[in-house]
Amino acid sequence: MNKKLKLTPSEKAIIRELIFVESFQHLLEETGLDYGTIRDDLITLINHQMVEVMDLENGRTASPFYDSDNIRQFSFQATKSGLKMIQES
Repeated sequence: MNKKLKLTPSEKAIIRELIFVESFQHLLEETGLDYGTIRDDLITLINHQMVEVMDLENGRTASPFYDSDNIRQFSFQATKSGLKMIQES
């Protein structure tokens, strides 16, 4: 499924920032993208298993159980398949 998906420039920018666990705020500051773009791209990337939602309180993944309406509360990290997609593009 991932091989058919072509990443947008904003999705690539987000994945590049998520080599390590990073907050939503970090993505806002570092990518220069607006809230809506980051939110929509993150949801797409999460649904395609290219980004994991992280729960920093217990140090584990929160995917797929996260509240997309409060996406700012979470941190994120690219998965192996997400990192592979930006290497191939």
